[in-house]
Amino acid sequence: MYDYSGIMCNFAPRKNNYARMKNKNNRLDAIKIIISSKEVGSQEELLQELHKEGFSLTQATLSRDLKQLKVAKAASMNGNYVYVLPNNTMYKRMTEQHSASEMLRVDGIRGIDFSGNLAVIRTRPGYASSVAYDIDTHNIAEILGTIAGDDTILLVLREGFSKNGVLKALSSIIQNVK
Repeated sequence: MYDYSGIMCNFAPRKNNYARMKNKNNRLDAIKIIISSKEVGSQEELLQELHKEGFSLTQATLSRDLKQLKVAKAASMNGNYVYVLPNNTMYKRMTEQHSASEMLRVDGIRGIDFSGNLAVIRTRPGYASSVAYDIDTHNIAEILGTIAGDDTILLVLREGFSKNGVLKALSSIIQNVK
């Protein structure tokens, strides 16, 4: 029982939504990386790979994640059915084996371009929403807001700020932003 100003409740306080969303975004990124780097044919195999990367989740949560990512099964070159991500052209299977945690440490930003009071940030597939969320939560004075797709972020910049000022502000969040 928890006491909130004289009101007794049977439930625990909710965890920080930001931390939960960040963990989910990291988990979704890890799923994308695992599926694009290995031939995974079952949820059990995928759960094992995620556990190796430090993620603890149930089969039901994984099932919801796969549905959200629109993951499907398709025949591989050797005839086995494996998980594939949507938009195959964006998610080519890699020949070098890397763990998801190694790949998550790699900067997901591919570049940034400016035009007037707008900027477009290009990211690796699946990274845009997480990066935009980080930008929005840091309340950067130079940026009014963001709109994110799968691999692209549109930044709306405040009037009177220079390109270098925006880049400097972004560097506190994004490593090696140029």
